[in-house]
Amino acid sequence: MANVAKKVSWSGRDRDEDEDGRAGETTPLLNGTGPGAAGSGRQLTPSSFLRIGQLSNVDLNEDIHELETEVPRQRPNEIPHNEKLLSLKYESLDYDNSENQLFLEEERRINHAAFRTVEIKRWVICAMIGILTGLVACFIDIVVENLAGLKYRVVKDNIDKFTAKGGLSFSLLLWATLNASVVMVGSLIVAFIEPVAAGSGIPQIKCYLNGVKIPHVVRLKTLVIKVCGVILSVVGGLAVGKEGPMIHSGSVIAAGISQGRSTSLKRDFKIFEYFRRDTEKRDFVSAGAAAGVSAAFGAPVGGVLFSLEEGASFWNQFLTWRIFFASMISTFTLNSVLSVYHGNAWDLSSPGLINFGRFDSEKMGYTIQEIPIFIFMGVVGGILGALFNALNYWLTMFRIRVVHRPCLQVIEAMLVAAVTATVGFVMIYCSRDCQPIQGSSVAYPLQLFCADGEYNSMATAFFNTPEKSVVNLFHDPPGSYNPMTLGMFTLMYFFLACWTYGLTVSAGVFIPSLLIGAAWGRLFGISLSYLTKGSIWADPGKYALMGAAAQLGGIVRMTLSLTVIMMEATGNVTYGFPIMLVLMTAKIVGDYFVEGLYDMHIQLQSVPFLHWEAPVTSHSLTAREVMSTPVTCLRRIERVGTVVDILSDTSSNHNGFPVVESNPDTTQVAGLRGLILRSQLIVLLKHKVFVERANLSVVQRRLKLKDFRDAYPRFPPIQSIHVSQDERECMIDLSEFMNPSPYTVPQEASLPRVFKLFRALGLRHLVVVDNRNEVVGMVTRKDLARYRLGKEGLEELSLAQT
Repeated sequence: MANVAKKVSWSGRDRDEDEDGRAGETTPLLNGTGPGAAGSGRQLTPSSFLRIGQLSNVDLNEDIHELETEVPRQRPNEIPHNEKLLSLKYESLDYDNSENQLFLEEERRINHAAFRTVEIKRWVICAMIGILTGLVACFIDIVVENLAGLKYRVVKDNIDKFTAKGGLSFSLLLWATLNASVVMVGSLIVAFIEPVAAGSGIPQIKCYLNGVKIPHVVRLKTLVIKVCGVILSVVGGLAVGKEGPMIHSGSVIAAGISQGRSTSLKRDFKIFEYFRRDTEKRDFVSAGAAAGVSAAFGAPVGGVLFSLEEGASFWNQFLTWRIFFASMISTFTLNSVLSVYHGNAWDLSSPGLINFGRFDSEKMGYTIQEIPIFIFMGVVGGILGALFNALNYWLTMFRIRVVHRPCLQVIEAMLVAAVTATVGFVMIYCSRDCQPIQGSSVAYPLQLFCADGEYNSMATAFFNTPEKSVVNLFHDPPGSYNPMTLGMFTLMYFFLACWTYGLTVSAGVFIPSLLIGAAWGRLFGISLSYLTKGSIWADPGKYALMGAAAQLGGIVRMTLSLTVIMMEATGNVTYGFPIMLVLMTAKIVGDYFVEGLYDMHIQLQSVPFLHWEAPVTSHSLTAREVMSTPVTCLRRIERVGTVVDILSDTSSNHNGFPVVESNPDTTQVAGLRGLILRSQLIVLLKHKVFVERANLSVVQRRLKLKDFRDAYPRFPPIQSIHVSQDERECMIDLSEFMNPSPYTVPQEASLPRVFKLFRALGLRHLVVVDNRNEVVGMVTRKDLARYRLGKEGLEELSLAQT
């Protein structure tokens, strides 16, 4: 299990450094250090530290060390994984401002004009986020269109040549080799350079906005690998889409612009320094995620609602306006650039990466008697979505246990690419569904064994990018597809998409889900047309749209945002009500069986994710029962050596320390005076803000908030700070730097009340006090996240080091 976090987790770092089995030694923390990097100084006793979740900790080191004594330095072929564990390696983000003296003095110095300037800067940043997100989407779209077009033209010419003179096996070999080669490159850069760029990135961004620090998730290197990876995945013919990763890309762009510097490039542009803290960064990342949705689907309102429903944990009215502004700028930028690229500079007809096309109400309207049919389609979508998620769950468990080495992950991606090409070729080869080519909008018509002037209908689904296949299923006239063709395509593509999601490639699940749903929805519409003897209302395109909504809703379980996204993408408000009914039904039915795909993958990674509400049966628990104890406290005027030893201790790695009164009389109660963070202490030690004797209140240099912002977000490790023996005997006054008004709760507070306070305010630490204001415990994210509602009622997860 110690190796699971290194091989398959979102952190994805230090895979090989931990081969000797020392669990969690190089686990990334907020300040960039690992608990295994031993520091100088005396070793404190364990009793002086806060033991997080001490009653339910699982020591995973024992089994690893037993294995090490028997077979030294041998990597296991299979890694055990237990889903009922909560990982301690994920740190929390500080979404609550530390209102210490430095912060309050700066805020008081800022006048009304300065506040207006800060507000203008926020709007400028949001505009920049929208422009850059739109440009990145344009780049992806143009490169994919050209590379995929080149590949399909080469394969089509080859198939046409060998159809005439025999030897189609060479065409199959060419198609499979091209796919596998392109996907190999895409998988290599993800597996070996930046593993967190794998997948769509939506679960990781959800966790980030929830307050969980996912290492490397919003770095520039992640963006580069994400963009290159998604291009190669789509061109490689995998059952993936390029829309989902746009949400991650927009979030990385937002995180980078809002800080006014790049830590990866080591360049500081000395702008936007005011926003260098987690609270501000979170708001801009919300705007970036919304801009990504807007660029992907041409749905700015849907982007705002997506950020609200799936992403942002904390919301306000001003933030809504700024996010909507970023979304509108994003879709306008994409629209303008693509219109110029396509030679129609004044025709803004490309609002998103995928355009469903116009659904005409006159030709494709719906009647009241179709509402029950749509609800039934929602039930089918919920069941199929639950099946998709269940299959993907077991496949992901298998990958965690067996396919945990980067080289194996690349081989699996190549295998899936080759199998996808082979399945597509065999189904096209076996299909005899020929349609007249005249009047059709097929990009790469394959004739194969069809008569002159006809094309193979199966090829329009497989021999194309998924986005174009979806639009074809929506808008091709009745009779364009044989029911057998649609049925076989749905079955095969369902399993291919399920196998593909979770590979070590950058890819999204939105478009494959829409394509599966559109295929079986169109089949459903054709069947209805047969049953009703060609009734005019049974238009297959309309049912393809409802099937697409049902399938996507059944997999990802979004309702509000997905309804608006589908409405905006179709350009028809009339379909809003049936789409909403379909999505609600699919979610209700799907939730009865399993969780949504994103929540499932968050749970598989053992992330301490906090949902909107505490478990409904948790009122019997109080803060006393869930808090971590004992707590490591610091005195208001503390000895430097003590601070260094506490920060260097590898058994705890706490990030928040209550500050109590410096009272030499131990008979009196040491009441709570404030809270100080590890990152703040490290900056104080780095700048040597201490005095020789406790009775002195002056310091050599007064720190400013700029010193803390310059160190954010990669604070130096404690091991890099040299403290001499003489300096260890000095004292450090924490009064000016601690938060003098931390949030506290009494021991008797119920778990739902503690949860609501912690979740709504975006806290990282919540101090538990008794009736004398004495610190008795600390509630952190892990203490709350370990309680969840299981099939048999309230259950408590075990806490593990990995």
